[in-house]
Amino acid sequence: MATTLRMGLPALTTSLGLLFMAGAAALLFAAQPRTAPSLIPLPQTAIVPPMTMTHRLDGEYLRAGRPVDAPRVSVQIDKPLVIMRYQVTVADYTRCVAAGACKPLDARNARGDLPATGVSHGDASDYASWLSHETGMAWRLPTDREWAHAAGTRFIDDARGFDPENTNPARRWLADYDREAARKAASDAVPRPIGSFGANEHGVHDMAGNVWEWTQSCLRRVTLDAGGRLTGETKNCGAYVVEGQHRAVMTSFIRNPKSGGCSVGTPPDNLGFRLVKEQRWQDRVPAGLRRLLPA
Repeated sequence: MATTLRMGLPALTTSLGLLFMAGAAALLFAAQPRTAPSLIPLPQTAIVPPMTMTHRLDGEYLRAGRPVDAPRVSVQIDKPLVIMRYQVTVADYTRCVAAGACKPLDARNARGDLPATGVSHGDASDYASWLSHETGMAWRLPTDREWAHAAGTRFIDDARGFDPENTNPARRWLADYDREAARKAASDAVPRPIGSFGANEHGVHDMAGNVWEWTQSCLRRVTLDAGGRLTGETKNCGAYVVEGQHRAVMTSFIRNPKSGGCSVGTPPDNLGFRLVKEQRWQDRVPAGLRRLLPA
């Protein structure tokens, strides 16, 4: 005897709804333009593990009206950081220029394996937006803290190391003079091919070489009272922290650090950049389908 399956109204409604949704999804998929996979080579990346690190905060600090070193704090990094092993090269940047998404470099006919230098903060941000669009991944400039995390033992803490209780400004002025003289003597303005300065313990190359790197950290000015308690903080996002052999601050539109725009001290030899990759759930989707997802 044949058995007749009876479907109640709620079940029938649910089934029809699922069928409708499946059909709509199929039509939507079919209607999507077929974009050819990007031919851009993906950057080589390193994964820097979570850790607890001691970090010298960025920013200009005043205590009771006198300049002092920024404090060192213990920072807990909870997530791994995915960062480019090498700085963005001339060849990499030229692809963005060819696509009409980046401004040309001032230096023409440079070797493709050299780091792209003479780039402003805006240029670096434009490249990050273009690379994100082309690869379907989220790329951006690192924060100052992320850069220090990736630099590991290559991070140079160039604080003066004075006791904040010391009220003699002459000692600080003399230390500044000696430090700036040493920096000028060590200046090396000729960019080297990527990899020339070696890798750190995380496999990240050329940290603290002769190309300083833009971050997304705005200039901070912090005021403390005589007891070291915070009394105020301002941010100026027309200028950003750059990291390298020493920490500096550059105006966002500056391409040539020697032309001005450095808030204080010896300017960097060159300005370049590398990017970090955000970890998103979309990145687990196969590349062919990821390009169909909304931005």
